[in-house]
Amino acid sequence: MIVQDVIRMLETLAPLNYAEDFDNVGLLVGDRTNEVTGVLVTHDTLEEVVEEAIREDCNLIVSFHPIIFKGLKTLTGKNYVERTVLKAVKNNISIFAIHTALDNSITGVNDIICNQLGLKDKKILIPQKQTIRKLITYVPLAQAEELKLALFESGAGSLGNYESCSFSYRGTGTFKGNEQSQPVIGKPGQLEKADEMAISVTFKRHLESKVLKALFENHPYEEVAYELSTLDNLNQHIGMGMIGELPVPQKTTDFLKQLKQLMNTPLIRHSPIIKNTISRVAVLGGSGSFAIEAAIAAAADVFVSADFKYHDFYRAESKIVVADIGHYESEQFTKTFLTDYLSKKITNFAPALRGSRVVISKTNTNPVNYL
Repeated sequence: MIVQDVIRMLETLAPLNYAEDFDNVGLLVGDRTNEVTGVLVTHDTLEEVVEEAIREDCNLIVSFHPIIFKGLKTLTGKNYVERTVLKAVKNNISIFAIHTALDNSITGVNDIICNQLGLKDKKILIPQKQTIRKLITYVPLAQAEELKLALFESGAGSLGNYESCSFSYRGTGTFKGNEQSQPVIGKPGQLEKADEMAISVTFKRHLESKVLKALFENHPYEEVAYELSTLDNLNQHIGMGMIGELPVPQKTTDFLKQLKQLMNTPLIRHSPIIKNTISRVAVLGGSGSFAIEAAIAAAADVFVSADFKYHDFYRAESKIVVADIGHYESEQFTKTFLTDYLSKKITNFAPALRGSRVVISKTNTNPVNYL
């Protein structure tokens, strides 16, 4: 098994195409063709984590946060980022970061928080835009169904909770090939007419190369005519934050006490309590101040996130309770989640390999301490 095999497993869970533009995800250090001796899963990659990987004989670190966030102009060891990267390079250890790709996954960071809090009827809080593509192509009637099925198998035709979605209509195509052409219908140099079917399918942006491969391999024409466009439809399966319902409405103070316990945080900073009971909860792992208004618009009673500044609490506008549980605390279960996911995937990939192949880091990387 090589590094690229593990990357492929992680991209199935959280395609890197959907990471935020400001982020730096993917393979940050190392060669994707290196054979993997072991995988160490961590929340942050620090020098201590690289040393732990060396002790555990893991030459691939899967990190939630990227150690390289901005461009490195030097690599002299003058700060913790450069020292970590140098240690990894010297010991031939690869580093992969997943960060906002997992934040935006419907089964990622925010789903983990929802499950921890026991929320039901979960939905994406801020669905991502321009992640749905549309393909239109034209094919002879006799091959239309075969091509459509091939496109479905490649992942096209998926829309929300539905699969095998398409729209087709009949028409007449015209073409005239030159002397070098090899037309399936008619002869070179002659104007031809053909009964054709126009097939339209949507697909998720990260599947584009796979969908086009299926199109070209299964279309009978020498030259395939097709159109690609990006839709403005919101993608209900990709985006920041989630919102869900408590199984039973709770007193606000009881919820906050339970939140503190379930999220294993030493304190919660929150805006004023504006009503006695709550039932609708919005969550967003990591820094979530940008989503306060979205949580209000979604009629959430409380918004659970982190890194709120003083004036962010005013933005609650007596419409919602804003609860800051701490950055690390909001993402802490991600490490266990990724370890379990990779353990199962790798066992399926190579049955001879066992759970020891994937190791959860024991290093506490939370930089915030409390008295």
